Amino acid sequence: MNSLAKGISDGGIVTWRNLTNVRRNPDWLMAATLQPIMFVLLFAYVFGNAIGGEAGGAAYREFLIAGIFAQTVAFNSAFTVIGFANDLQKGIIDRFRSLPMSRIAVVLGRTTSDLVVSVVALVVMSLCGLLVGWRIRGSFWDALLGYLVMLMFAWALSWVGALIGLAARSVEVAQSAGLIWMFPLSFISSAFVPTDTLPAFLKAIADWNPFTAVINATRDLFGNRFGAPPTGWPAENAALYAILCCLAIIAVFAPLATARYRRVASK
Repeated sequence: MNSLAKGISDGGIVTWRNLTNVRRNPDWLMAATLQPIMFVLLFAYVFGNAIGGEAGGAAYREFLIAGIFAQTVAFNSAFTVIGFANDLQKGIIDRFRSLPMSRIAVVLGRTTSDLVVSVVALVVMSLCGLLVGWRIRGSFWDALLGYLVMLMFAWALSWVGALIGLAARSVEVAQSAGLIWMFPLSFISSAFVPTDTLPAFLKAIADWNPFTAVINATRDLFGNRFGAPPTGWPAENAALYAILCCLAIIAVFAPLATARYRRVASK
């Protein structure tokens, strides 16, 4: 068996191990779904009329859902961070090191299992969105592509989480490091308001933010636009830019996370 096939095979075993841990600790899955549900209800019914106007509240709720999707899968990368930090602290990585398994399997298995958690979270969020009035206005294939772009983004960010988790010195540090960088990236974007409403310098950042690209692409594919369509190359080519951003994140952070794991596992 060549190294790539062995890495995928061993990664599948590690993925199953991690999913078994999620099944035995359902509070992880609850945390991945309850917080975004609260965000939907808060923004849809507390801030929705203020932002969208009383007549535009329903349109704003459709606009909101793609932003909540992106924030949810992004925040789920914190589970990758905490999972690795926890395995390091408990000595699980040392046990993996003693086994005849591919070095990439542990990192691949963790990112893949967290992708499955994101799939579950998106299903729950979609049902919640339907309850508050969100609807997909595009075709079935456009909607499917929208979900695939969102999941590609989730998997890309999990590699960032893997690097942070392997670099963290404790679970406590990992909890902070895994979330703190998410807040500016998710809020300085088109997640909750159109970027045209932001000050000029923040608008420039938000327009090129990968979060915005993924959110805009998903909104386009779902047919959930709100207000005037955004302008500029990133917005006009949102799906292409979103995919390029995801590929760039994976290309940078997957080798870095794998190299970090090899250094940690060799100690």
